[in-house]
Amino acid sequence: MITEQELLAFMREKAYKPMTYQELEEHFGIADAADFKEFLKLLNRLEQEGQIILTRTHRYGVPERMDLVRGRLQAHAKGFAFLIPEDRDHPDVYIHANDLKSAMNGDTVLVRVSSKSAGGGKLEGEVVRIVHRAVTEVVGVFQNHESYGFVIPDDKRINRDIFIPQEGFGGAVDGEKVVVQIVEYPEGRAAAVGQVSEILGHKDDPGVDILSIIRKHQLPEAFPEDVLAEALEAPDVIEEEEIARQGRRDLRDKVIVTIDGEDAKDLDDAVHVERLPSGNIRLGVHIADVGYYVRENSRLDQEAYNRGCSVYLVDRVIPMLPHRLSNGICSLNPKVDRFTLSCEMEFNDQMKVVNHDIFTSVIRTKERMTYTNVRKILQEEDPEVTERYADLVETFRLMEELALKLRANRMRRGAVDFDFEESKVIVDENGKPVDIVKRERSIAEQIIEEFMLAANETVAEHFHWLKVPFIYRIHEDPDQEKLMNFLAFVANFGYTVKGGKGNKVHPRALQTLLEDIRGTKEQTVISTMMLRSMKQAKYDAESTGHFGLAAEFYTHFTSPIRRYPDLVIHRVIREVIEGGGALSEARLEYLTSRMQDIAQQSSERERIAVEAERDTEQLKKAEFMLDKVGEEFPGIISSVTSFGMFIELDNTVEGLIRLSAMTDDYYHFHEQHMALIGERTSKIYRIGDEVKIRVARVNMDDHTIDFEMVDMKPRQRGGELFGGGGFDGGRGGGRAGKGGKAGKGGKIGKIGGAKGGGARGSEAQGGGKGAKGKKGKPGRGVGGSGAGSAAGSIGSAGGVALDAAAGAGAGEAVEAAGTPAVSFGFGSGKGGYASGTVAVARDAGGGYRAGGGGGGSRRKKTSASGIFVGAREDGAGEPAPRRKRGGGKGKSGGNATAAFVRKKKK
Repeated sequence: MITEQELLAFMREKAYKPMTYQELEEHFGIADAADFKEFLKLLNRLEQEGQIILTRTHRYGVPERMDLVRGRLQAHAKGFAFLIPEDRDHPDVYIHANDLKSAMNGDTVLVRVSSKSAGGGKLEGEVVRIVHRAVTEVVGVFQNHESYGFVIPDDKRINRDIFIPQEGFGGAVDGEKVVVQIVEYPEGRAAAVGQVSEILGHKDDPGVDILSIIRKHQLPEAFPEDVLAEALEAPDVIEEEEIARQGRRDLRDKVIVTIDGEDAKDLDDAVHVERLPSGNIRLGVHIADVGYYVRENSRLDQEAYNRGCSVYLVDRVIPMLPHRLSNGICSLNPKVDRFTLSCEMEFNDQMKVVNHDIFTSVIRTKERMTYTNVRKILQEEDPEVTERYADLVETFRLMEELALKLRANRMRRGAVDFDFEESKVIVDENGKPVDIVKRERSIAEQIIEEFMLAANETVAEHFHWLKVPFIYRIHEDPDQEKLMNFLAFVANFGYTVKGGKGNKVHPRALQTLLEDIRGTKEQTVISTMMLRSMKQAKYDAESTGHFGLAAEFYTHFTSPIRRYPDLVIHRVIREVIEGGGALSEARLEYLTSRMQDIAQQSSERERIAVEAERDTEQLKKAEFMLDKVGEEFPGIISSVTSFGMFIELDNTVEGLIRLSAMTDDYYHFHEQHMALIGERTSKIYRIGDEVKIRVARVNMDDHTIDFEMVDMKPRQRGGELFGGGGFDGGRGGGRAGKGGKAGKGGKIGKIGGAKGGGARGSEAQGGGKGAKGKKGKPGRGVGGSGAGSAAGSIGSAGGVALDAAAGAGAGEAVEAAGTPAVSFGFGSGKGGYASGTVAVARDAGGGYRAGGGGGGSRRKKTSASGIFVGAREDGAGEPAPRRKRGGGKGKSGGNATAAFVRKKKK
């Protein structure tokens, strides 16, 4: 009988041309009727799964040979989407909103690539077929329109409301949060049609907010009855006969402790250390043997696979396993016997593992320690706590010594260690947020972190060389384009990062940079940008290394109660140990076929869990700030975008100052420098800058917070320059001179100043009938035409000086110093989706480009700080040629001011 692998391999051959089922039947020599029936079933199944395509001429082929790409759709709130291909080497494909057909976020689809950029990096395409629907239910607010209704989705990536016919109301009333089952998917301009399947309660009722997020991400809640029944079969205690029967190593006499947070209930890791006679240190990491109780393909196992991991929301935990196991027989509770898998490592002075052993064991922990108490012993030397755990103090000191040495060794080899502050929202019994506290990363947390990392690396390498099917935790090298952009970005701050072979950068170079910037103003900005330039860690059946940890081998072995990959490799480990270090051929084949599927499922479930956790945290932080509208706080700019900038407060709450709310100037986004630059004042806002904000509003529908800048004055009307629009005033740093006189043609408007730098303007007499300009605001002085001279300077963060030559118009001689020439870019993404360099300027017709007179150009010239300066379009930044001085009536003499005046005159 022909197998799926044989059929797909045949269709992927270069010589293959799409065939009908009869031609395929003849090629494979299928004569038996039963075999032919199975063959047709196989063709139908593969076609349904999108692994093969049936053409209009009823011929079969694989998508990749038909210029089709299979992958998962990642939709954006603005309507467009990206295809994330299953083929990791294939770049992302941009899909316009009109080309999505009825596909929605998360769907598995086939896309035809319709256009490519010259370099082949940027691809655009259209959805040809939806293979699998990810969205079957939608959570949102119900709106009743009597004979019909709409549900406004909570998920903004679903950017069309769901139409509900009257018979689909299900008893829902206006304003209630509901779950809608999609009956018809959107086609063309038609909305999706659904029916209400569950009413969660009114959107303002307590608890409905978190419940909505749980339903939005389709997180499971209660365990099915058969799963709970299976969990009840697990014993409460471990019998001595069972220990003897399994032949586990007895470690109950060792000084083993757990160290966790105060509120942790599922204790899945315990540790012990001892100094050997040789001077080496032995570290034992003992992990709950969950796989012993959760058998392969049992209902418990299937449920754990579907959940993927435990989800830690603000006010609750959605566990991967029932509490009967996770808080009971599997939890390493103090002073009771527990089955474990142990990894013992012996470290020499250089922190090299000179011996290691991985085995099944039974332990009995001496104490259930908390991070707080270990910190009090080691850092604060609290007499009361130290006395209470007097017999363990030396053990903790040895743990501290080992952990610090392990960390130093990890830093030396080049692991990248981001030191971002994390926080926890404290809620009361009604789910109302009452406080936000920062999570500490004390020596106690570092001890457990370093010990778990060491165990994970040791286990990963051990089983890699045994060549058994396994699941690894991998972190791929950063995308080259993103990394090069990051290196160019840090160069603006005067930092250089040494590259390796072929434009690659070793993580050690990035860690050195993080150490160099520690404590500096730019630490936040550079750390954030570095993190954004990296890829996400994920699970994989192949060990390709972990870039961020600078580790060749890495896995997740230490948390089988809350992560499914850990549970799977525990089973493999025990099976290998019990099989004398090897697996049977049948098991080898079966496990190999399953591992990549488990890795992919686990990665996807992890992403969903992270999104849900982030959503609930954002929700509760917004709720926490509700009664603080109007209050002022200091903050740091955490992100800069083309629509505004995000400010993070000391309590880790983040809010947005919209571009429209920055009223003292017109600001442009500079992508390369990740900065907003004032058009007139050259004021620069970039990540890491300290600002003082006021809470303007809190939107509980979107869970967003809007801030506004304290003391930001509104833009003042700009006289008659640009018809009252243009360079209007902000705060100046000094007294400004009067604007120069101009030839007949109109008045010169006010020109506002740059904060922190005064300006001098000198009066220049025009040759003809002149009109005296209005008094200027502090800032730039513009000289008129004629025999006089003018000088102006801008004292700004950009460090730019503009000087007008004697006897010349202000647009004729420009000297720019400071930062490189500015251009403003928008948008970036994987697969080459960076927009490149886009010059941004408000087009004023004859407008911002000075010099030469006449109509304006759509390609604007900028100085080094983004100030628009006079230069010819064809001069590539060269000074405009000297023109005849103004002498006759209305002659402009070619200066910048006169060009503006002519525009007004029209």
